[in-house]
Amino acid sequence: MSPETLPPAPAAVVSGRPRIAALDVLRGFALCGILLANVKPIAHMLHTESATRPVVTAGQGDAWLGLFVDQRFFPIFSVLFGIGFSLLLSSAEHRAARPRLLLLRRLLVLLAIGLAHMFLLWRGDILTIYAVVGLLVLLPSTWLPRPAVAGLAAVLVVVPPILGSNGVTLVPGLFLLGSALTRYGVIDRIERSARVPAVLVLVFAAGAVPATWLQADDRTSWFALAGLLTAGAYVCALLLLLRTPLRPVLQGVFVPLGRMALSNYLSATILVLVAARLIGGSPDGWSEGTVPLIAAAILVPQWLVSTLWLRRHRQGPLEWLWRWATWAQRQPLRRSGSPSPPTSAGER
Repeated sequence: MSPETLPPAPAAVVSGRPRIAALDVLRGFALCGILLANVKPIAHMLHTESATRPVVTAGQGDAWLGLFVDQRFFPIFSVLFGIGFSLLLSSAEHRAARPRLLLLRRLLVLLAIGLAHMFLLWRGDILTIYAVVGLLVLLPSTWLPRPAVAGLAAVLVVVPPILGSNGVTLVPGLFLLGSALTRYGVIDRIERSARVPAVLVLVFAAGAVPATWLQADDRTSWFALAGLLTAGAYVCALLLLLRTPLRPVLQGVFVPLGRMALSNYLSATILVLVAARLIGGSPDGWSEGTVPLIAAAILVPQWLVSTLWLRRHRQGPLEWLWRWATWAQRQPLRRSGSPSPPTSAGER
């Protein structure tokens, strides 16, 4: 399986929890990488002989995708999903009589969206898997004490790479990892220290380099480990850059994409199919620069639309509908409409 919610503004507050800008930056960053990884698999849907094939690996001409993109970004998005889920539970506990029913409804709506995406557009959809794993693993974990969640996360993240598994087998552990980080307060402190990400980026990079080198020789066995370590290095490096003068640039580039991640993820499938139809031929025969060109041709308009949309609206259109279904009542969309507070960090 080839996986996977404005410019800088004052943090919105709901139930005393400010919006965490770093999470939006990381989400937008991960969205860009996921699109790069998904361009060829989506384009293959136009060819009947490969329409049911869920994974398309990097070819000789674009081996850089396998080394720096494939399996490197969906772990980030998966951890963020677990973080967002736990943040929403924290918010819902202050605002709803039955917060877990609200989370159940949210996952069921995501399942419906994923199934529609899968059967109408692309068989490689990851939203369906996210919804199912959320229902079977993430939601039940809310009744467990946080040490148990952390222990399960460690086991479910470590074991698949040891067994040579990758892709969707990592999703349960990554979800629980995000949940554990939230429940232990790590996410609330994510931007308070530069020392921890500075140390971790060196640790992850030291492991990612040999793992990626081994992956180049034996892709199947080392793919998952190399992907996880590289993803960790990417996240820590980005957190460090957010503490430099580059922060406004990073927020301006990635926050609009990240705050409308669902809308952008789904619309990207349509845009890739259109681009592949215009280019013609099998994606396996594309030149080395075709994939990044297609990704850029999609991300630039998406960034522009997202930026303009979020100047007047609180959320992206699909994010708003998803929130409406989650809370079972219509939420304000336009910024100038209702005096109700904007969404918090957990309400994507």
